[in-house]
Amino acid sequence: MIHEIAVLPVHRAQIEQFKQAFAEVVHLLQRAKGYHGHLFTQGIESPETFNLIVRWASLEDHTPGFEASDDHQTFMAGLEQYFSQEPTVYHIQEVVFTNGNQQAQASAFNIAEPKA
Repeated sequence: MIHEIAVLPVHRAQIEQFKQAFAEVVHLLQRAKGYHGHLFTQGIESPETFNLIVRWASLEDHTPGFEASDDHQTFMAGLEQYFSQEPTVYHIQEVVFTNGNQQAQASAFNIAEPKA
């Protein structure tokens, strides 16, 4: 599994319209091959900055997969008018959210546990 992180800068005056537009096109993302869920968030300190974090089965499912599809073209066409600048997109390996427990952190990165 990988995560796509898209930083989406939106014109401040169009924040509510952008949220509505996303709601109207998100089904195109959700039906993509290899899609395993997403998180769509709005910044607190910078409410005009949104983050879309998508969990994909593989990098290839996102790119070239979804990015090369007609659904992606329609998805972006529904959103691009709201962007104040070009979105930034990058990928990360599967992540493990831990509670700070040393054992959980060690296993998250396949590191041998420290000996007591």
